[in-house]
Amino acid sequence: MPRLEHPYHDLTGGRWLRGNLHAHTTRSDGEHEPQQLVDAYVERGYGFLALTDHDICWTPTNLATLDPRGMVLLPGNEVTMGGPHMCHVGADRRLEPDWRRQNVIDQANEGPGFIVVNHPNWQQHFDHVPFSQLDLLKHYTGVEIFNGIMQHDEGSAYALNKWDMLLSSGRRVWGFANDDTHGQRFVGFGWNTAYVRDTSNADDVEAGRQAVLDALKAGRFYASTGVHITGIHIDGMRVTIETDNARRIVGIGKGGKRFAMANDHAIEIDVPDDVSHARFTCWGEGEQFAWTQPMWVVEDE
Repeated sequence: MPRLEHPYHDLTGGRWLRGNLHAHTTRSDGEHEPQQLVDAYVERGYGFLALTDHDICWTPTNLATLDPRGMVLLPGNEVTMGGPHMCHVGADRRLEPDWRRQNVIDQANEGPGFIVVNHPNWQQHFDHVPFSQLDLLKHYTGVEIFNGIMQHDEGSAYALNKWDMLLSSGRRVWGFANDDTHGQRFVGFGWNTAYVRDTSNADDVEAGRQAVLDALKAGRFYASTGVHITGIHIDGMRVTIETDNARRIVGIGKGGKRFAMANDHAIEIDVPDDVSHARFTCWGEGEQFAWTQPMWVVEDE
């Protein structure tokens, strides 16, 4: 009997937190001092933020010098030199920017953090990270399917094509939306809304940090540029997606093929068992979107 294997189990006992995982300060090529950048995200209601300066690692010790103002600050680093850009989120140390990027991924996976491959469709050739390389690399957690600063640069801010190609080849990778903040005008373009287990003990910084990392690594989040998902319910092969402000919701399966569409703020659909996997894109006004993480068709024993 087919069913969907998915990351949205047991959405109880926690809360949804919005966060950005790609941000630069004056420690590399950002315009804002670190505390200024933290303040900018706090003022927009964010629940977590990773500081990821180029080849300069923010560790828990460095972050302790900042006032989080109730937000969870995640250590991080964007590995830049020598190859495709990658964010090491939840970093415990600086990783050398080895041109053999598989070594970078493997070293990250030895610690508490994880790797997100950044802006695959950056630059005038729309191919900062070719699909052949994405396919060759193993054990990274996800790819940026939206990169905010790319709306003002050469290439495409979106990498849904490469994500769908990876998913269709059987790869289980999550899709992230990030600002790639370099200044005030790049704050709040794309984010990840994660369902985080109880972090009510504000004094336990490490517990709060670990709860956010656990949610992200498990795929218990959706990526967004403005559409707010209020409910994700999955029972067997039936999926219900509810939103505040979507105008259309599309179900997408193997090869990027659409298998369902509702011109509404919600959809309830039985996923066909021949699609191998399913993900949902929620369309709002303008460039407002939300993307669920993939769900996999599996057979019960």
